[in-house]
Amino acid sequence: MTAYLNALGVICALGRDKQQVARNLFAGDCSGMRHEAGWVTDRAVPVAAVHDALAPIPPALAEQASRNNQLLLEAALQIRADIDQAIHTYGRARVGVVLGTSTSGIDEASRGLAHYIRDQQFPADYDYRQQELGAPATFLADWLQLSGPAYVISTACTSSARALMSARRLLDLGLCDAVLCGGVDSLCKLTLNGFSALEAVSAERCNPFSRNRNGINIGEAAVLFVMSRQRGAGPAIALLGAGASSDAHHISAPEPNGRGALQAMQQALDRAQLQAPQISYLNLHGTATQHNDAMESLAVATLFPQGVPCSSTKPLTGHTLGAAGALEAAFCWLSLSADNRDQALPPHIWDGQADPALPALQWVTASDRLASIAPRYLMSNSFAFGGNNVSLIIGDAP
Repeated sequence: MTAYLNALGVICALGRDKQQVARNLFAGDCSGMRHEAGWVTDRAVPVAAVHDALAPIPPALAEQASRNNQLLLEAALQIRADIDQAIHTYGRARVGVVLGTSTSGIDEASRGLAHYIRDQQFPADYDYRQQELGAPATFLADWLQLSGPAYVISTACTSSARALMSARRLLDLGLCDAVLCGGVDSLCKLTLNGFSALEAVSAERCNPFSRNRNGINIGEAAVLFVMSRQRGAGPAIALLGAGASSDAHHISAPEPNGRGALQAMQQALDRAQLQAPQISYLNLHGTATQHNDAMESLAVATLFPQGVPCSSTKPLTGHTLGAAGALEAAFCWLSLSADNRDQALPPHIWDGQADPALPALQWVTASDRLASIAPRYLMSNSFAFGGNNVSLIIGDAP
C-alpha cells in the first residue's frame, strides 16, 4: 500500500516555508548557523535558530503554550488547507497525529523551575503539561479537534523518522486514512549544556566527515507531512520503505563497525523492493562527531561499493535532534518536488579535508543534479543514542 506524502510544512534555520528552505538548502546557505552566547555556560557556540516572532498559540489553548508548539503551529499553518481537506474527506476520527520530539516544552519547564527556586512559586503562565513528551501531538489534535490516534515517539535523534514509520503503520492497519506526521524540537539550554557536558558541541560550524571534525551544532525545526493512502493535489511522492535496528552497544556511542546502521538501510531497501544501485541520493546522519561519522562511512561503503551521491545537511540546519529524521526526509521530498526545476541536490558542506581513516564517499557538489525522469529513490539516515538506527526511502510514487 502506497503511503503518499501529500503536503509539507517546514520551518528551520534555512527558512520559514518550503520554498525558502529549498532555495537556501540547494544553495548550501549556512548563514542560519550563528554564534550565540547564553546557551552554554561561559562561551558562545554556533546554533541554528529560527529568528523573529512565531505564530501565537490560540488563547483557548494557552496552557499548551511553548516554543516547541509554536514551531509546530508554524509548520501546520503552511499546509492548513491540505489538513482541512483531509479532515473533510475522511472525518476527524480517521485522521491521526504521530510526531517525534526530544525537548517538548523542557525550556518552559526549566524556566518555571528556576522561578520556583527563586520565588517559591511557579510563574503564572507555567503549566506542567507544557513539558510532557506527548504535548506536541496533544496540541495539534486539540487545535484541529481531531479524535483519531495522536501520540509522540521520543527515541532521541530518530524520533521523527520513527514517527513517519509509525504513521505508515496506522495506514497499513486501516486505523487511519490520513496521518499528520513529522517532528519538532526547539533550542533549549538543558539540551545544549547536556551535549556540552559530553564534550560533543563544536565551537565552530560542524565539519562532517572531515579529518578536522570535532562535534555537533544544535538547531531547531518543525516538519509536518500529510500522509495518506490517496494521492493529493501535490507531487506524487511517497514513503516507499523504512528500516530500523538497535545496536544496544552503548548508551551514547554507536556500534563502531556500523552493523546496525547497515541493517537498517538494507531493511529499508528490502521493504521498498529496491537494490542499492537504484538509490540516487543518500542524506547522511553526518553529525560530525568522531564515532558517528566513522561508523556511518563504513556502513555506507559496505552497502554502496560503487558509490552513491551523498551529503550531510547538518552544517546548514544544525542537528535538530527529534526533528532531524523528518527534516532530512523533507529535504528528500524537496529534491523530488516539481518545484526543484534545476534537479538540484543538497550539497555537502565541509572543509574538503578527508579523513584517511574513513572509506571515501561520493560527496554531492553544487553542480550535481538528480535525474529528471522518474522513478527516483532517495534514502535518509537517522541514528540515535543507544544504537537506535532508522533509514527511510522517499521516492516517486508508482
